[in-house]
Amino acid sequence: MAVRCWPSSRASPPLQEKTQRNGIAVLMINHCFHFSALWSEVEALCARGLAGIAMNPTHAFVAPSGGVQALLGTNPFAFSWPRPNGNPYTFDFATSMVARGEIELHRRAGKAIADNWALDDHGQPTTDPTAALEGAMLPFGGHKGSALSTMIELLAGPLINDALSHETHAANEEGTGRPCHGELVIALSPKTFLGDQCDAGLAHAERLFEQILGQGARLPSQRRFEARERSLTSGVSIPVALYRDLKALTGEKAGEN
Repeated sequence: MAVRCWPSSRASPPLQEKTQRNGIAVLMINHCFHFSALWSEVEALCARGLAGIAMNPTHAFVAPSGGVQALLGTNPFAFSWPRPNGNPYTFDFATSMVARGEIELHRRAGKAIADNWALDDHGQPTTDPTAALEGAMLPFGGHKGSALSTMIELLAGPLINDALSHETHAANEEGTGRPCHGELVIALSPKTFLGDQCDAGLAHAERLFEQILGQGARLPSQRRFEARERSLTSGVSIPVALYRDLKALTGEKAGEN
């Protein structure tokens, strides 16, 4: 069961209703603009007792494994699983070695990047973040990450009649850019799949999380949840340079302190 809409429906009521009725539903979003992160999409579903998967292409920033020119997007993929008590199990990652924003942060800080993150515009590995941004990023995991990124291109592109990453371009002052792309959200209802056994199914999943934590490993997003709690009680500190950039965007002059 699919729901087609314009991008405004984070955990939309039609998606929830169809998922709860059928066990699974797909939300196809066309003409979608970059909104920073996918975890908020899937966690909104978890808040309603649903599991969620989300993915989308971006602009062409990443070379396929074995290639030297940007063709694929950073193509993020997110998943969230509802937990009876506490935060959901959530991961959200780009299929490139790092998010493009991470390279931009290194450029702003004047720091080198790892030599396996990107290629320069001559197709050679580089530790220069500026050269990396002008060249091509690399997929994580070699051919495995490249294949996963290609899957996202297909499912959130041609399958829903939307653009591939290399067919999009950043917005520009001339108005010739094509900054939008598609997004695919898949919602699943444990309650519909399991019926009266739902609580037992969720408890079964909890035993896996306990085993992971019992080995001293951490769950994805654990640090983000902890940081969120600290921010709610202690506020957020940001670098002065970022504060000035934000003030400049609003047209205000940053204070000296």
